[in-house]
Amino acid sequence: MPRTADHEERRRQIAGAVSQLITTHGLDAVTVARTAATAGMSVGLVQHYFRTKDEMLLHAFREVSARIRARVEARIRDGVEHKRPIARVMAEVMTEYIPLDEARRTEYRVARAFAGRSLDAPALAAVDTETACKLRDDIARAVHNGKECGEVEEDVDPLPAAIRLTAVMEGLALQVYREPEDAAEATVAPCVTPLLEAELAVVFTGECRQYAR
Repeated sequence: MPRTADHEERRRQIAGAVSQLITTHGLDAVTVARTAATAGMSVGLVQHYFRTKDEMLLHAFREVSARIRARVEARIRDGVEHKRPIARVMAEVMTEYIPLDEARRTEYRVARAFAGRSLDAPALAAVDTETACKLRDDIARAVHNGKECGEVEEDVDPLPAAIRLTAVMEGLALQVYREPEDAAEATVAPCVTPLLEAELAVVFTGECRQYAR
């Protein structure tokens, strides 16, 4: 049977409850019973949609990934519309993966919980690896596009460049997350954009021929 809008809304509601529990109490707090209570549903209804904790966590992770992807695509569309250099768009895109506000901090906590759980769950590990590789490949594609438009030198290999940029982005995300939330805005957060721009400047050394005047 095709999924109805009500079906999808309930799945999103359950995913939101999982995220809330992880953010407030940690992964160990996520049980079917607690998720049901947080979502305002019966245990039986939650089990109708998700049989196990791992299924709920996987769906919550995919919901988080979809939200980030939607913001990233909006950044890219805006960059194309306003003819911004790829390097500038990439700086904006990469900040979407860094927990600089409450929403992104929640997303990051869910992603960390998912990655931790995947260490002992091969099915989750496959999704975690696929997601990480896709992000790295997206960055490599941006570097390749930079070569075509003149922002990146011809001899730059997109894959090593993408690995480096991904590592910097992930490291910055962890640094921000580890800082107490009430202190991050005054300490680590102001360093994020300058550091990303500095790393991108190592790769994107030229000027876009398409947008140059």
